Amino acid sequence: MRMTKPLNIGLIGYGFMGRTHSNAYKRVNDFFDTGYRPVLRAVCGRDMEKATAFAAQWQYESVETDWQKLIARDDIDAIDICTPNNTHAKIAIAAAEAGKMVLCEKPLSMNVEEGERMVAAVENAKVPNTVWYNYRRVPAVTLAKQLVDEGRLGRIFHYRAQFLQDWTIDADLPQGGAALWRLDADAAGSGVTGDLLAHCIDTAIWLNGSVRDVTAMTETFVKERMHNLTGKVEKVGIDDACAFLCHFENGSLGLFESTRYARGHKALYTFEINGEHGSLRWDLHDLHRLEYFDHREESIIRGWHDVHVTDGDMPYMDKWWVPGLQIGYEHTFVHHVADFLTDLTAGRATSPTFAEALQTQKVCQAILASAESASWMSV
Repeated sequence: MRMTKPLNIGLIGYGFMGRTHSNAYKRVNDFFDTGYRPVLRAVCGRDMEKATAFAAQWQYESVETDWQKLIARDDIDAIDICTPNNTHAKIAIAAAEAGKMVLCEKPLSMNVEEGERMVAAVENAKVPNTVWYNYRRVPAVTLAKQLVDEGRLGRIFHYRAQFLQDWTIDADLPQGGAALWRLDADAAGSGVTGDLLAHCIDTAIWLNGSVRDVTAMTETFVKERMHNLTGKVEKVGIDDACAFLCHFENGSLGLFESTRYARGHKALYTFEINGEHGSLRWDLHDLHRLEYFDHREESIIRGWHDVHVTDGDMPYMDKWWVPGLQIGYEHTFVHHVADFLTDLTAGRATSPTFAEALQTQKVCQAILASAESASWMSV
């Protein structure tokens, strides 16, 4: 093991993503040999009581209730943003201007204009930055990237993905507030497009290249909901469902679907890629497996291969257990931290950077514009 330098983390937000990131910081050096060791220096949240309880549970050394004070602290090296989408830009820009590294939850921003200002801030300050699109770092998905890059599928013809949930079907579910900000357009920017499809789009761009244009449709099934913050019934501004078609720059076609109204699905994220030589597909519900088809095999044995991604020569798996023993969702965040720390040591950027995540934001914005205008939109 190499000597490690401390990297003082200031976490803003103590919700679901705050937990996943904290777990990653605490576990990364147990399994990965990196040049840095995360130190949980401070957590910041608006509610002192809840932030203090979170700090005690995850062993953060101190608590702040003002993110500007956190950024101003000399003992903080990196700011980790786990707050609602409408706060990403102002926190990230302030952190970059203060010379802090910035790790930001997805999506990057509320819109492209905000995202461009965030990219400019981190690039002008020359601070390391990354966005937590964690599904890239599922070993099976990283293996899919390896197979595509090796040309095993040949020319790509089709990319299709879906992300289905069912948790907002109840018409009595309110919008807004601490736990339900994703239903409030003012806090989230959009519904399933920015929350779920952003994951699909980021992975698709990473695996298959940039998107040229889109045509989309969205639907809001429950038009009005009571707002937790005002106590009034208000118009719902997010999209409950979205489907879109696209052309990729490499000439392939894309088909994407996402909804929170698919009864029976809590988090069904799948993708499939079809090429001239073969195909592959992946399912989050069986995340340690990659299905692979190679048409060049002899016809008598040609068929889909169920690849159990646990061997030591597969992405990330040499750091974990023996072959046959799988890992889970939380490990994707450990992998992201490990890559960030390793890249930091080597002086290189960690993908996706803010600039790369901005490309996903541009696709999301084109999708929403297309759905509103009922026309094809260039990205």
